[in-house]
Amino acid sequence: MRGHAVLNRILVIRGGAIGDFVLTLPAIKLLRDRFPNARLEILGYPHIVALAEKRYYADAIRSIEYGPLASFFAKHGELPFELSDYFGSFDLIVSYLFDPDGIFAANLTRCGIKSFVAGPAKLSEHEHAARQLARPLEKLGLHLEDPAARIYPTETDREFARDFLGDIIDPIIALHPGSGSETKNWPIEKWRELGEHLFATNRKVVVVSGAADEERVRLLEAAWKEKPIQCAKNLPLPQLAALFEGASFIGHDSGISHIAAAVGARCILLFGPTDSAVWAPPNKNVTVIQASDKNLRLLAIDSVITAMEH
Repeated sequence: MRGHAVLNRILVIRGGAIGDFVLTLPAIKLLRDRFPNARLEILGYPHIVALAEKRYYADAIRSIEYGPLASFFAKHGELPFELSDYFGSFDLIVSYLFDPDGIFAANLTRCGIKSFVAGPAKLSEHEHAARQLARPLEKLGLHLEDPAARIYPTETDREFARDFLGDIIDPIIALHPGSGSETKNWPIEKWRELGEHLFATNRKVVVVSGAADEERVRLLEAAWKEKPIQCAKNLPLPQLAALFEGASFIGHDSGISHIAAAVGARCILLFGPTDSAVWAPPNKNVTVIQASDKNLRLLAIDSVITAMEH
């Protein structure tokens, strides 16, 4: 199938964490832009792929956490009619699921899908992740020029953000002190010192966190209990994205950082062991500070403050 083919129904299957999904958005945008009249659906984790639902990319989303789907990973397995009928209704399925033996792809073929594209099973360290994720679409004649992800909050998302911020009018500085790995985190005492600098300069601080960040945020809340901060804990991701619009953001190599970059927040991202050339958001509004020896304990607070003031 080439890029000039007419596609009426497209399904993108994407598991993984928040950052994995946001890095895939440029590839999904290629499909959306090329086939604007097609019905495009995304099968993934609902709380993550909600970022795309009726927000430019996807007409609908469906949960990947559905028991009968497991049968599609069994060789010559008995396939549930409902799912067979569902998958078979698509002209094109693009799957980023790990499928080293091609069992999932073979079972999709049994459903009568017209065209199938497999995403890369594993990303290399030699090219930006978004480009690697989009490369399989070249067989459709689609070539990625801009690897920067974009997220488009709805007006309802923005209303939520305005209500959350209440009387705050000035642009906020959003801090996300966590990530999916402790080795990717700047020491909490340095976050505490950075906060003291922000409070001394009367910045409006919002501390962002998810379930994995509870202990780190608890420590900051205890240290800043007399300070004028707001905490955005476990917000739905589309509303969190709207909160970042027009904000400044400081974080690590994390999915939340990718969301902030994708809505245009001015981002300062602190990178340690991971390669920013592969994993950092390539958006123009992003400044990456790579710690020396890839050790975030060696990253000085002055480096972050200097980046903020420029």
